[in-house]
Amino acid sequence: MSSLGKLIVIEGIDGTGKSTQATLLAEALRTQGHEVVQSHEPTNGPWGKKLRESATTGRLTIDDELDYFLKDRQQHVEELITPTVERGGIVILDRYYFSSMAYQGARGLDPTEIRRKNEAFAPVPDLLIILDLDVDVALKRIGVRDGAANEFEKKENLQYCRDLFLSLADEPFAHVIDAEQNVEQVQSAVQELCSC
Repeated sequence: MSSLGKLIVIEGIDGTGKSTQATLLAEALRTQGHEVVQSHEPTNGPWGKKLRESATTGRLTIDDELDYFLKDRQQHVEELITPTVERGGIVILDRYYFSSMAYQGARGLDPTEIRRKNEAFAPVPDLLIILDLDVDVALKRIGVRDGAANEFEKKENLQYCRDLFLSLADEPFAHVIDAEQNVEQVQSAVQELCSC
């Protein structure tokens, strides 16, 4: 491996198995002798905590929400992502700025502008894995019943997010994997992409 490490991002709507696949990939790469740091966004830092709290205390205004995500991500990049990659480690992220493009885009902000603001400081990943799943299947997996969905889990919002993730498939660093397969099949496809 080169002296520089890698940034691997796993994205997809809720219910696609991102956290499971990130953990399995981290374990596999560690057994190959790589230094692996597994993380997620929003983080557990001060801005990430405010974002997580808003899921129960009430949704932030769209401008505050994006501002908190940008501050949380900037701290994440400076304190964890960049130092790890620069010393040759592999960072595996469950969600990154593509989720901001999708979820804040679903609230009415311009995804292109969200991307521009993020890429002013956040490194483009070496590999973006998009776990794709039909929205109805995703809703069944996350156990949503009619009328019980939170704002993130409404069908039309999830469909918007799914479409946005799929629109990234043309990027040279992006790959789409069918998340309707079983966990082992998905992980096999993930590992095939991650021959680090």
